[in-house]
Amino acid sequence: MEVILTQNIKGLGYKNDIVSVKPGYGRNYLIPQGFAILATASNKKMVEENIKQAAHKAEKIKTDAQELANKIGETKLTIPTKVGENGKIFGSITPLQLSEKLRELGFDIDRKQISLDSDAKFVGEYVATIDLHKEVKHEIKVEVVAE
Repeated sequence: MEVILTQNIKGLGYKNDIVSVKPGYGRNYLIPQGFAILATASNKKMVEENIKQAAHKAEKIKTDAQELANKIGETKLTIPTKVGENGKIFGSITPLQLSEKLRELGFDIDRKQISLDSDAKFVGEYVATIDLHKEVKHEIKVEVVAE
């Protein structure tokens, strides 16, 4: 019996895969649980169309992320903070602070998309990576200065 999986199933396949299973497993478990649908000609066409549309949407999202990375370009963020002796700052610079600074510049980027390559605990320059898409990552320079 051939079925089309509607979600990933460990050991069997991934979403939208057409797999052969024993008739009892398909009729009594996969289909009633909503894990699969019968692999009829019309269902196969429907799945192919869904895959095409999803690929088109994914390409648009990637293009938008690349455009945002180009807009950010060589932007350098300057973060003023309180500094103790020897140039050590109180606390550390967080992705939330970088997100707020980018928002001031007109870029709406969530703090969860930003990661610092090293802990910013001293005055100086650091590099932060912005994860805009699974294939589009952009690095910006962050300068930590004394207030």
